Amino acid sequence: MKIEAIVVGPLQVNCYLLICEETGKAAVIDPGADAALILQAVAAADCDVVMIVNTHGHFDHIGANKRIKAATGAELVIHSDDVPFLQQANMHASVYGLTVEDSPMPDRLISEGDLLQVGNLKIDIIHVPGHSPGSVCLHVEQHLIVGDVLFAESIGRTDLPGGDHQLLIRGVREKLLVLPDATVVHPGHGPDTSIGYEKISNPFVSL
Repeated sequence: MKIEAIVVGPLQVNCYLLICEETGKAAVIDPGADAALILQAVAAADCDVVMIVNTHGHFDHIGANKRIKAATGAELVIHSDDVPFLQQANMHASVYGLTVEDSPMPDRLISEGDLLQVGNLKIDIIHVPGHSPGSVCLHVEQHLIVGDVLFAESIGRTDLPGGDHQLLIRGVREKLLVLPDATVVHPGHGPDTSIGYEKISNPFVSL
């Protein structure tokens, strides 16, 4: 398995390219902007993108959905609770003086406990609402791609529509911090961290 981060857009979103090295199949996770940059990384990796996964529906994580889907034909996947965000992306971006393309509708809806497969990789879906109603984390082997649920020593903001601070904290503590300490956490913005580090160092959710 290989995970490559591509930092995209004015809000510096971590878009991830998740590759099954045995089969060459891949998923693009949170293509927020800069479709050409993402496709350049795909070409350099010489992989076949079969799935686009949105950890949540905020505009800075979905702005390149349309172009990546058009270029790859990949299946678009998101939690049902965040589908309403997809065709409101440009409206939400305009609040920040930005412009993005609205997203196509998803090909598949995911929920807690679902299993996605990319090549030989099996990805467990963990639903952790609070930053947005449909925020999900992707657990694959010793890695956890968390969107804006959890950051290094921080958590996602909860003052946006559908946010719930206590729900987010409870979800992180009950669903994420129970994973092995060595689990590498790949957030939607900023540097990687680990479950073990966040358990003792994150002032919002430390146990």
